[in-house]
Amino acid sequence: MTPKNPGPQTIRVGLIAGEPVRDAGLKTIFDLPAQDDQAQLVPVIGSLMELLALDGIEYVVVDLHSSLGGLEALETIRRVRPEIRSIVIGPEGDEELMLTSIIAGARAYLGHSAGPEIVRKAIEVVTTGSIWAPRRLLCRVIDRLLSTPSVQQATTVQQLTPREQQVLELILNAHSTREIAARLGIEQRTVKAYIGRLMRKTGADNRVKLSVSALSRSMMPDFEGRKTRDSVTGQITN
Repeated sequence: MTPKNPGPQTIRVGLIAGEPVRDAGLKTIFDLPAQDDQAQLVPVIGSLMELLALDGIEYVVVDLHSSLGGLEALETIRRVRPEIRSIVIGPEGDEELMLTSIIAGARAYLGHSAGPEIVRKAIEVVTTGSIWAPRRLLCRVIDRLLSTPSVQQATTVQQLTPREQQVLELILNAHSTREIAARLGIEQRTVKAYIGRLMRKTGADNRVKLSVSALSRSMMPDFEGRKTRDSVTGQITN
């Protein structure tokens, strides 16, 4: 295992140890310099369970072509550390696999042909609280979630505080955690705390499900279904 001691402006990103050649290739992503408005990304290589045991790991890169169990690794992350965001690298053109990965909690899906700059950009997008995936894929995720009985069933709407309503509205308008913090004049960790409370109230475990659940329960009645889809995918890249 090769953890580093990050400075105050760094984010540690777990790379699940698998095949040495792939690990070496992934590490080159972090050789690229951070932009002025981006934190420095620091790789931490280890086994899946080693990374899940580290408190400072909030993001993990999962290579579905490695010998790590693929989707099983995503399910383990979701079960053991649901707050960790996963960046998935997998086969090109397999939309069903992409869909399964996103529903399993991945915040980004990239094909294996993606170059270091694209992978780095996707990780940076995820660390700001957004999702990196094809727009058509996110539309399919929303359609599938809306078609499930658990979303369609009428449930008791839990009262939101005025601040929670503000945070939820900004989420529905596809603002990142950093942007929400700036607009509301609060710290990013406070925004994350509000998002956690919203997820508990809706039973969601990621932002896509939170948005769909909030609209389906009429927690934000001023938003229409069409606007929901547009806003959720508004900052999706690729």
